Amino acid sequence: MSAPPKPARFIRFFDEVGIADVPLVGGKNASLGEMYRELTAKGILVPNGFAVTADAYRHALDQAGAWTALKAALDGLNPSDVDDLAKRAARARDIVYGAPTPPDLEAEIRTALARLAQEYGADLTVAVRSSATAEDLPNASFAGQHDTYLNVRGAAAVLDAIRHCFASLFTDRAIRYRIDNGFDHFKVFNSVGVMKMARSDLAASGVIFTIDTESGFEDVVFITGAYGLGENVVQGAVDPDEFYVFKPTYQRGKRAVLKRTLGAKKIRMVFSDRGRATTRNLPTDVKDREKFCISDEEALTLAGQAMTIEAHYSAKAGAPRPMDIEWAKDGVDGRLYIVQARPETVASRRDRNIAEIYTVTKHGAVKVEGRAVGAKIASGRARVIEHVSALSTFVPGEILVADTTSPDWGTVMKSAAAIVTNRGGRTCHAAIVARELGIPAIVGTDAATRLIHTGDLISVSCAEGDVGMVYEGDIEFEVERVNLSTLAKPATHIMMNVGNPDSAFTLAALPNDGVGLARMEFVIADSIKAHPMALVHPERLEPRDRAEIAKLTANYASPGEFFVKRLSEGVGAIAAAFYPKPVVVRMSDFKSNEYASLLGGGVFEAYEANPMIGFRGASRYAHPAYKDGFALECAAMKRVRDEMGLINVKLMIPFCRRIDEADKVLSLMHELGLERGKNGLEIYVMCEIPNNVLLIDQFSKRFDGFSIGSNDLTQLTLGVDRDSEIVAFDFDERDAGVKEIIRLAVEGARRNGRHCGICGQAPSDYPEIAEFLVGLGIDSISLNPDTVLQTTKRIVELEKRLGRAPRKID
Repeated sequence: MSAPPKPARFIRFFDEVGIADVPLVGGKNASLGEMYRELTAKGILVPNGFAVTADAYRHALDQAGAWTALKAALDGLNPSDVDDLAKRAARARDIVYGAPTPPDLEAEIRTALARLAQEYGADLTVAVRSSATAEDLPNASFAGQHDTYLNVRGAAAVLDAIRHCFASLFTDRAIRYRIDNGFDHFKVFNSVGVMKMARSDLAASGVIFTIDTESGFEDVVFITGAYGLGENVVQGAVDPDEFYVFKPTYQRGKRAVLKRTLGAKKIRMVFSDRGRATTRNLPTDVKDREKFCISDEEALTLAGQAMTIEAHYSAKAGAPRPMDIEWAKDGVDGRLYIVQARPETVASRRDRNIAEIYTVTKHGAVKVEGRAVGAKIASGRARVIEHVSALSTFVPGEILVADTTSPDWGTVMKSAAAIVTNRGGRTCHAAIVARELGIPAIVGTDAATRLIHTGDLISVSCAEGDVGMVYEGDIEFEVERVNLSTLAKPATHIMMNVGNPDSAFTLAALPNDGVGLARMEFVIADSIKAHPMALVHPERLEPRDRAEIAKLTANYASPGEFFVKRLSEGVGAIAAAFYPKPVVVRMSDFKSNEYASLLGGGVFEAYEANPMIGFRGASRYAHPAYKDGFALECAAMKRVRDEMGLINVKLMIPFCRRIDEADKVLSLMHELGLERGKNGLEIYVMCEIPNNVLLIDQFSKRFDGFSIGSNDLTQLTLGVDRDSEIVAFDFDERDAGVKEIIRLAVEGARRNGRHCGICGQAPSDYPEIAEFLVGLGIDSISLNPDTVLQTTKRIVELEKRLGRAPRKID
């Protein structure tokens, strides 16, 4: 009877290791083993594989007698000298790669590969990935600093890739990172993971974060993806698709994508059998570029898996643990695989109690724009780097401009004021490093290296939402820093006016009681771009406009569905950011001239001499000229509340002149599925016409609350056209008559037991108006975000003088 096989000394299969085994198999392998062992039963698919242990790395260097030469190569290193670092790092890598694989280790690797081939078939190809013992830790991330080899076939190629991975412990960036973070070069070792390749070369792959990487907002899952192998997404070589999923409503069974962005996806990485190269990039077919790389259902499945992984690691840690996850869709079996998971180490470590708000006050012309990373601003001279050989010309404090970046650029990036790239999404290498360094970056500009030249004075602004701007010349801006944990909460509710969904996650960190005015018009103009009626009746358009609408709506079942999904996702992002606080969404309030400027709008809008008091607001909604457009608005809001589960959304009707008009609009909304009181739906009305105040008792029977629009109420009380420059001097919200009509509105709402707030410009512009409103006892004041902090402080002081105690901080 033959003796049982001896246990492997240097190999551990994934089912033999877990998160506690980092010293033996490194962070990457420990995490893969943890998921394979603990989460397979919960629906997480991890391709099987094995770890070549850190003991194997030490054994190889011991047998080669390499330690003395390796230490000499790094002795006296000056990490700030880019050329010296590069030379010494190359020497260290040569020493490690030159160490032959000991026969006993080679035998174990060959046996493990044979076992894996038995499971997956003789045509097995594997990914060979470095897994350092200080990698993927909660307080340090060596992501992208060590080598990975894909589509590796056969034992000889695997053995060679493992030696290359061992050597990659001494890449320029890894050496610099260890020095900066206090790791000893000779106490960090490299394990290597060998795992079955998921055939994402035939499908798609990408990265998932269980936190918003820019704002640190923890209630979303952020998914990026592109066609082909995932290295392009990680390295920033491609501008990926993006999806957000809102955790609280998903966990209550509401399966809907919160918002999405279509990426350019110009290239895709596939397998190659040409020479030594195992992968290559090909252009993506134009039709594929115009589609999302995965379906909504697949994005939602990935989000659910990410939440499962986050919950598992959080339970292990005994504290919330946002995760950074890599995924791959196999084009052969169509299944979604998780191929890596590590703790997120940047956004989750940011102190959300410290608000640092950058506001641009003056800037030059826009040179390029792309995806903003962070929320800061920087100015400086540009340094365009076309090739790695030019890195030594970089001067600290310059703005790095490149096609893309890679891990060996780390030393230069560390000294940059900002980073701008042609390619990449918000999970690419440049973005990850910029977040770690706390500097602004703009990625995916497409043309930065063409339009910006070395020596140009430029400014990089990431303070204006998801879209980052590179401006010509210097920039003027203000920075406000506040410790939110020390800020008292006034008795008067402080809400915000928000229009841009891209800013919502960041703005939600400010002290607030919700959104008093969410402007639908911003989403329509910025994300939809077309007149609602043009989407309902494209047959009435000129051929050119009809073709443009067909292009805009190509990824949707119909132009109407395009409107509904885009509007619901824009509003949904705002509602999710502030959830479960109330978000009051005003139905569209474009004037006829503004509607006419939308794509196809000229066909549906008549000329008006004074659109400000013309065909706008409630008068449009039930009118045959816009009724079908309003039906789309209502369908979008119904989707936000019913399908997306964001029942914190309240709706508001603007510019409602008469009681009869209110009845018609409410009746139509009821027909369209938005019934007041159903599923907690509240409908407010803008109090911005004197008739709203004069008949407030009757309006109170029809609406749940009022929001004073001080701009229009002032205009109509004083008889001043607020668009007319010649009488602008007569427009003043502080006028005694305007204040009196506001007083009547507040008291009338209170008399009828209705909420009364204000969402106009006046409280943001004039501290005395805010104080006047507090004195009246108004329920809420909705402010522009840039005035929230100072106005909140002022109101706390005023209420103190009035004898009102602040509310307790949650």
